[in-house]
Amino acid sequence: APPLGVGGSPSLVPPPDLAPPLWGSPSLSGPAHLEGQRGGPVQQLDPDLLHRRPRSPPPPWPLPPPCLAPAGTPCPLPHGTTTLAFRLAQGVVAAADTRSSCGTYVACPASRKVLPVHARLLATTSGTSADCATWLRALRCQLALRRQEDGREPGVAEAAALLAGGLRAQRGRGLCVAVALCGWDRTGPGLWYVYSDGTRLPLDVVAVGSGSPYAYGLLDGAYRPDMPPAAAYALARRAVAHATRRDAYSGGCVDVFHVRQSGWVWVSHSDVGDLYQYKPAWTSTNGRSIIPLHGPGSTSIKQFKPV
Repeated sequence: APPLGVGGSPSLVPPPDLAPPLWGSPSLSGPAHLEGQRGGPVQQLDPDLLHRRPRSPPPPWPLPPPCLAPAGTPCPLPHGTTTLAFRLAQGVVAAADTRSSCGTYVACPASRKVLPVHARLLATTSGTSADCATWLRALRCQLALRRQEDGREPGVAEAAALLAGGLRAQRGRGLCVAVALCGWDRTGPGLWYVYSDGTRLPLDVVAVGSGSPYAYGLLDGAYRPDMPPAAAYALARRAVAHATRRDAYSGGCVDVFHVRQSGWVWVSHSDVGDLYQYKPAWTSTNGRSIIPLHGPGSTSIKQFKPV
């Protein structure tokens, strides 16, 4: 039976292994402790010591590698976007919508999907926002190191090779990155498409995302490499606006950028609702039917008809 303390209550006697850290007095085997066992006054416990817990063991170092994602596992939440870019003689024009979706939920209606890498290089992002932002941050660091080592700015093709090599090494881990690198280097304007499996392709026109088929419908009929910048801006705005009209995962506003030899510039930020307020009408030019692209704040591209 446990020994009785004051008033007949059981006396608190700590076990031998816990006695030193929990007992309030260093004289465990002294008269006060023995007196408590014989029915005298009980030694009081320190309340701060009672709340202490044994520390968790430190994690192993180095940390174990992350678990690989099962091959062929689809993304549990559907997501989409509309981004596009095309080359001109005066540089590269890039455009994207601003809606970030997570399933049927619009996570952010004003996100930025055209991100700067350096003064003459932009990247349009499609896929998982966190993956794209992380890998573009790593690309900036690699390009800065390459600039310090070589004493010159790396080209667009070099940037695409660095990004594709890093993504290829992480293939099979569930990354979702689709990037169009738009820049100007020693060879002139450059446009490269990089995917999360390590694919990299030099292109003249590219549209990525769930709204890309609708954007291609306008780009294929109106794009010309010798377009003036004003007409190119109108085409980029209208192509993204048309895609947001048909694609539920795209929307918000349209951001248009232009990468020139002197650096990139942010051309416009337009609401898709204002861009789509026009009446499509069929006209005929040289015996062929086209849809004129008119709208408030945009420039006509009638002079660039399919031949």
